[in-house]
Amino acid sequence: MELIDHTAVVTGGTAGIGLEAARLLASEGATVIISGRDPVRGELAAEAIGPNARFVKTDMADAESVQALVQQCGDVDIIVNNAASFPSALTVDQDMPSFETMFDTNVRGAYFLVAGLVPGMLERGRGSIVNVTTMVAAKGVAGASGYSASKAALESLTRTWAAEFGASGVRVNSVAPGPTRTPGVAAEWGEVNEELGKALPLGRTAHPAEIAEAVLFLSSPRASFITGSTLHVDGGGSAV
Repeated sequence: MELIDHTAVVTGGTAGIGLEAARLLASEGATVIISGRDPVRGELAAEAIGPNARFVKTDMADAESVQALVQQCGDVDIIVNNAASFPSALTVDQDMPSFETMFDTNVRGAYFLVAGLVPGMLERGRGSIVNVTTMVAAKGVAGASGYSASKAALESLTRTWAAEFGASGVRVNSVAPGPTRTPGVAAEWGEVNEELGKALPLGRTAHPAEIAEAVLFLSSPRASFITGSTLHVDGGGSAV
């Protein structure tokens, strides 16, 4: 097992891509902290992952909640910024509260989680940060203006953090999924998500576990010379 002496925190780790990533990290021996807003779902997810997982209730849109997560994590070796808010709206229809929540969750929350936890990584001389972004961070899709902008910001942070932290042995990368079949996406995007999947060269949506495999790879020693990169796991969407 590659991660037997590692501790990982996975935000939005109670369902979908985050849960599958947490499962894979735990299967490689990591102690895993999963965060989310729903304590019932969170405790069930931690139980399903196994004895080396625990849940911390966190709202990534709330600055105080993020700081509390930092305090409860302690020393970590892997950060997976997966939690996301992704309401669908055309620019002319986007309301301010949803827009603010989206950027607070997708950008500010991830930023200050890293700011709080990375000093320990830098001191120990190792660590991996994986930002889960999206295919639409680099591709125009009507109705995803706010979401795509927030995830493009996170990809920019990936490159900046790689430059800032690399000399101390901390790697930072992004995984950019294409349309993925998760309960959250289905609730927000419905059949639009399936239609986007059909338009890909592979002709379908992804399963969360397929995205999680990329997260595990970038978290692991197998990706030891990869930093500042975005791995597109999008069924060929970035190629067309």
